[in-house]
Order: sequence, then C-alpha cells, then structure tokens
Amino acid sequence: MPTVPPGRAGQPLRPESPGPPDPQPPDPQPPERAIFYDSRSQRARQVAESFGTDAERYDRTRPRYPDDMVARIVAASPGTDVVDVGCGTGTASRQFQAAGCRVLGVEPDARMADFARRTGVDVEVATFEDWQPAGREFDAVIAGTAWHWVDPVAGAAKAALVLRPGGRLAPFHHVGQSPPELSEALSKAYRQVAPDPPVSRDGRSPKSALDLYQPLFARIAAGIREADGFGEPEQWRFDWERTYTRDEWLDQLPTLGGLTLLRSDKLAIVTQSVGTAIDAMGGSFRMAYTTVVVTAVRAGR
Repeated sequence: MPTVPPGRAGQPLRPESPGPPDPQPPDPQPPERAIFYDSRSQRARQVAESFGTDAERYDRTRPRYPDDMVARIVAASPGTDVVDVGCGTGTASRQFQAAGCRVLGVEPDARMADFARRTGVDVEVATFEDWQPAGREFDAVIAGTAWHWVDPVAGAAKAALVLRPGGRLAPFHHVGQSPPELSEALSKAYRQVAPDPPVSRDGRSPKSALDLYQPLFARIAAGIREADGFGEPEQWRFDWERTYTRDEWLDQLPTLGGLTLLRSDKLAIVTQSVGTAIDAMGGSFRMAYTTVVVTAVRAGR
C-alpha cells in the first residue's frame, strides 16, 4: 500500500489543471461531498443535505482529526480566533477549542448546527460564500472534510476577507485507504443497489486513495491562487491508523455520502456484504488514514 512519510509538511503544491478526478474506489472515507460532480447540481445538493438526517450517528462514528495537525495549525496562526467552515456536528471545532481556540462554526445544515451547539460550539447557519462576517476578523479559517462543498475561488476570497494579515487558511481532509477486500465488497454491493449513483465508485482502480484525492487538493490550491491575497499554498500530511471492529464500521457506513440516500432495504444489502467481508478478515480491520491540509498564509493588507 502506498504511504506518505509521517508528518511530511511544507511541500509546495505544483500548479496543475483542476480537472475532473478519476473514478473513486469505494474507500471507507471517500470525499463524498461533491468531488465527483458539480457541487451546485441538484444531486450533489441532495447528498449534501442528507448528512443531517442522523447527526448523532455522524458525530459518534466519524473519525477525529490528528492532534498534531490541530497543534500545527494553531502554532502557525497569529492568534486563536478560528472560523470552522462547514463545521457539521462540531468535531473539528471541539478539537480546536480544546487546543485553546475561540471557534465560530459556519454550517449550512441547521440540524448539524443544532447538534454542534448542544456540544458547546457557537454556530451560524449559512453557506460560507453567503455568510456575513459583519466586520469580524479571525486568525485562521479551517474546514474539516468540507471545503469541497465551497466554491474554491469564492471561498478563498471570503477567507482572505475575514483573515487578519498573517492569518491562515487551512482546509483539511481525511483520506482513508481500506483493505482491498473491503473496498471490493462495498463496490460490488453499491453497484448492485445503485446502478446510477451520485458518486462514482470503482473498487478495481489501481490508484491509491491519496492519488485519487490529488485533483481535489490541486483544485483547492488553484482557487487560493486565483483568489489572490495569499502566499503559495502548501500540503501538510499526517499519517495515522485506526482499527475498526465489524460493528464500529457498520455503524459508520450509513453516514458516507451516497449511502445516506439509500432506502433501508438497499442499505441492508450493502451492510450485509461489507459485514461478511469484515467477518472473513477476522472481525476487524486496520484503516490507514492520511489527513491532508492545503494551507496558505494571508498576505498583509
């Protein structure tokens, strides 16, 4: 399995065309929020609006972000006032709060925002592009596996507007590389129940999950460059692993994009197939994650 050196950071991104990515294998942490289709389309919006249907499960099962990543973003920012774009149920927000930051979440789904508020996160309901900062300024703009719902140029321009000089834009995404037998089981079942899916899933792709995400990261970097007001974007990468039991993974599975739209009978087919594959692996498996930050510093105004 291809790996990335742990904690490698400060690598300048090479300019490249932010064209459409290759078909995505059914890895357990796909970039489901509109990477594979126009995020302004009706189908994309259906996926986007489906995550709040079970906010409690989403918050309980989705993985946290690496503590060393949080610490690095905080240390590389000029202060502790943070905006969390697409904060969802507040997973990243709470981690930055624990690191000493004052966090304001911006979240378009009122159900997710309500959940985050109950956990102690201050949230305003809006898309980031439409959000009104009302003259407020911040030291960092973050987004945990959510920036692919944001227009890459308009989002970067809004970040430049609200960041103090020297402030940091730092959207980050989990990239999960599942064992091939698990990917194939999910892919086969998904093709059976969703022959015309809103996201493309092909478990036979020879590329690693990290390779498949690179067009997204290039698109984010290109948007930052086009928006102007920032230094050259970099990628920071953090490798880690997590062991999932069968029950833990099947609990998280319904929160993945595309699967959130399936009827219960079709979802049962997918979970049965995946559960059988995990049973054949001994009842648990180890997921290799890379969390990638695309980051740039706000130039002086």
